[in-house]
Amino acid sequence: MSPPAPVPTEFTVGGDGPLIRGETVGEGPDVVLCHGLSATRRYVLHGSTALARRGYRVVTYDARGHGVSDPAGDDDGYAYDRLTHDLDRVIESQCSDGPLVVGGHSMGSHTAASWALANPGRVAALILVGPVYVGKSRRSDLHEWERRARVLEEEGPEAYGRVAAEGFEDEQAAATAERLARDRAGLHSRREAVADALRQVPVSRPFPAIADLGRLSVPALVIASHDRFDPGHPYEVARSYAEALASATLVSEDPGEPPLAWRGSRLSRLIADFLEEHGIGPGHPDPGEPAGLAR
Repeated sequence: MSPPAPVPTEFTVGGDGPLIRGETVGEGPDVVLCHGLSATRRYVLHGSTALARRGYRVVTYDARGHGVSDPAGDDDGYAYDRLTHDLDRVIESQCSDGPLVVGGHSMGSHTAASWALANPGRVAALILVGPVYVGKSRRSDLHEWERRARVLEEEGPEAYGRVAAEGFEDEQAAATAERLARDRAGLHSRREAVADALRQVPVSRPFPAIADLGRLSVPALVIASHDRFDPGHPYEVARSYAEALASATLVSEDPGEPPLAWRGSRLSRLIADFLEEHGIGPGHPDPGEPAGLAR
């Protein structure tokens, strides 16, 4: 008989910023994962507890304005400096003082990279899934984000799902993307706050340029998706992140398969395998001081 699935423990972080709500699951080295824009904490590992069962303590939370976390204040907003500050608050509240694994999907991957650049001595490894930031925003992209924000505010999750699935070449992938976007949108307690984030995050810069990631020498796992199945997270952007990082492994699903970012159990096992290969995990010595910034 398989052991019972580990039970999550919820937490709330207060202090300098909106209340951030999240959960921890498992025991072991801390792995903090941040979700993408318009998602919630459930949509990093999609409910999988495989990483926790492998002996890690997984920390996830709803970004400000998303899920059940409080929205930004009138004078605060959703720029990456604020998202990175929230990640720092969660880590200080929920994690040990030693090195930890930090990562995320899309917006969450940019937030994690921003935090890693500011705190190199705290990072044991970096997990970046589906990054999209390339140093600037195209006007056509901003128009699309405004459209999505307006649809979410005025028409709700069903319409938002349909808009989010536009542009997919593969019909099955489009149907999955529509379902994921619709279901995510239905989990937010304040849709207007998510709409604000949809307008603000794409024009914000987590760090000046992808080349800045070359300052990080910790092991990094970069997970790409093929464009046919996930055009919103271009394969070449993930490749550029892997090339910029000093010690990165780039992986993707096989052609014709659904993106790894959509498959929580497979993604969890991939992360666990990577961490164990680098001596970060149950049964390994404490990673001690990570390499941090390359000199």
